[in-house]
Amino acid sequence: MILKSLSLLNYKNFESQSFEFNNKINCFVGNNGVGKTNVLDAIYHLSFGKSYFNPIASQNIRHNESFFVINGDYEKEDSTEKIVVSLKKGLKKIIKRNGKIYDRFSDHIGFLPLVIISPADRDLIIEGSTTRRKFMDSVISQSDKNYLNTLINYNKVLVQRNSLLKYFALNNTYNSDTLEIYNKQLDEYGTVIFEKRQLFLETFIPIFKERYLAISNGNEQVNLIYNSDLKEDTLETLLKRSINKDKALQYTSVGIHKDDLVFEIEGHPIKKFGSQGQQKSYLIALKLAQFDFIKAQSAVNPILLLDDIFDKLDEQRVSQIIKLVDDENFGQLFISDTHADRTENAVKQVHQSYEIFKL
Repeated sequence: MILKSLSLLNYKNFESQSFEFNNKINCFVGNNGVGKTNVLDAIYHLSFGKSYFNPIASQNIRHNESFFVINGDYEKEDSTEKIVVSLKKGLKKIIKRNGKIYDRFSDHIGFLPLVIISPADRDLIIEGSTTRRKFMDSVISQSDKNYLNTLINYNKVLVQRNSLLKYFALNNTYNSDTLEIYNKQLDEYGTVIFEKRQLFLETFIPIFKERYLAISNGNEQVNLIYNSDLKEDTLETLLKRSINKDKALQYTSVGIHKDDLVFEIEGHPIKKFGSQGQQKSYLIALKLAQFDFIKAQSAVNPILLLDDIFDKLDEQRVSQIIKLVDDENFGQLFISDTHADRTENAVKQVHQSYEIFKL
């Protein structure tokens, strides 16, 4: 799969800009603030229908404008695919494939597999469990439509159950029959999600460990530990057991929406005990393992975005990543960096064609 061209209209800092891309390596270089990361985010937008860096869609519209349009032309499996993502203030975002509007955004997820490695990934270590669940869900969803739909259904029922708990508290009432309906639905969807997350990690963790070893050149033992309430009992049982707590809190305190991934190095949390270098290697290993997993599941080379990677990593780790890209069939690669010479020297190590865009 190849992104052949990209055009932007009123997207972030770009009034109007077009790019024709190399099939292998594309580098965006220039000073901070010129929009290098914004180009990568536009490419991410075409795959996921949203920004990687700013979840508030309207804030991706250029200042003093009322809309944005991102247009991408792809080659995939010997066919041409035209994807357009557009947003007008006050209206819903639209994603079109070959002129046809998607009824549901979720139908588009996984069609254009993509992995991004960015300094913002550090949130996976320092932020709460929501960030790590989103990472896990994003990887699985790109190759499993049923998983994504089940997750959407679970979250809808969760919102309904939480609203009911608030209603009980406000009106000093309680109806166990209505609550039981939501409990059964959450149990049904939650069990599927829990089992798929477990299966995913059985495959993913060995790939991740192998990647870490290759990048770090170290002998540290790393691991991912999956924490879930459902390891204790069925969700329906847990929900019944926690009803008094849930009524007091006015929200659902147990379930797969509380799952977490614990990032470990030498048996300890990497957040507390990992050096900066170890944390960076850990995150890159996670993302390259994501690449491997999606590639194996979809039989398509995902697009790989490397945002500001040279500024955040030492030369040894950068050369390790470049070597991995050189050794394997990585498909199309997009890189942003502040130093043109440094970028060009790095990509010259890879025996692939490349294009450098100076912004």
